[in-house]
Amino acid sequence: MKSSNDNEAMMSEINVTPLVDVMLVLLVVFIVTAPLLVPQSLKITLPETERLTSSSSVSLAIEKTRLIIQADGKLVFDEKPVNDKELAVLLRAKALEPSFQLFVESDEAVKYGRVAQVMAIAKNAGIPRISFLTLPQTDTTKK
Repeated sequence: MKSSNDNEAMMSEINVTPLVDVMLVLLVVFIVTAPLLVPQSLKITLPETERLTSSSSVSLAIEKTRLIIQADGKLVFDEKPVNDKELAVLLRAKALEPSFQLFVESDEAVKYGRVAQVMAIAKNAGIPRISFLTLPQTDTTKK
């Protein structure tokens, strides 16, 4: 019979070298990919727009289904002033048309919260497509 000595003792330590290697590889991956993700969330480049001609079929559709949010937050739908409840009723009726698309034109002084309220009204009314209209900036240096 053998007596127990130090050579036969069980190894009770965990080898952390593979764990450290994996963690370093993950750290390098995150360091490399993080700068690629940040610019997309911070910098926004808006597209340039072109003025639509009056003979365009799109401009006719825009005139028929345009919702204007004025600077004071009041709504104008199809050239008629409406409140939030009236807008919801009108949009529910329009949502039944398969080709209907809501075009929103908002004054730049309108707060985002008001635009979000109008978008929520449209979503609850069942409008699947909402477009935002912009006008090109006029260049005052050219004459």
